[in-house]
Amino acid sequence: MEPDFSEHPNGDSPLHTMKDGTVADNIERLGQTNPVSDESNIYCLTIVGQVEGHMVLPPQNKTTKYEHIIPQLVAAEQSDRIEGVLIILNTVGGDVEAGLAIAEMISSLSKPKVTLVLGGGHSIGVPIAVASDYSFIAETATMTIHPIRLNGLVIGVPQSFEYLEKMQERVTRFITTHSRITEGTLRELMLRTGELARDIGTTVVGPDAVQYGLINEIGGLGIAMGKLRQLISEYRSMRTGVGMTQ
Repeated sequence: MEPDFSEHPNGDSPLHTMKDGTVADNIERLGQTNPVSDESNIYCLTIVGQVEGHMVLPPQNKTTKYEHIIPQLVAAEQSDRIEGVLIILNTVGGDVEAGLAIAEMISSLSKPKVTLVLGGGHSIGVPIAVASDYSFIAETATMTIHPIRLNGLVIGVPQSFEYLEKMQERVTRFITTHSRITEGTLRELMLRTGELARDIGTTVVGPDAVQYGLINEIGGLGIAMGKLRQLISEYRSMRTGVGMTQ
């Protein structure tokens, strides 16, 4: 039986309901064996392959569906047991609006969140990588920064180019707001020629991503978990302090 995302008369969240599904169901729907565990106060969210948006990609593509990610983030925010969220990325990018929606959801979580880029956090994966309270990247991981590209037929009228420019501005503003990179440096990396074959942009490796200010620190899973636990401890202290003053 597949996990039920409909209304929960008993007040259970989607995360709690999915726990009762079979392992095979969870792998097929979410790419995870156990979406949440009552024994852990940290929820791990993985974003891998290509971010799938409004268009369904071919079945042979490894994808992360945004309609799966958003309910998980909502449930993690609502759960009293979950105190922090760890987001692990190894993505080539994908749908711009879907990626921005995921990034906005992550940044708006009230609970501590840490991102870890393993392998790659390319294209629209960059805003997702910087959306957390603190970000890590593996030393060998890479991030490709380039302007927005459209697939398919584009009507050659001024309105089309204005829309594309507005989309690019949304991505640029989000990245610069949630990281230490300056707009000038980000645009220079986006428009650099000669590095990517048949394209413009830049691929930065882990240490370079930290140097440019995109990512906070080089690190792996252990360091990322340690940082998240530290943020959770600070979050608990803040909530206790607020409760005492009321």
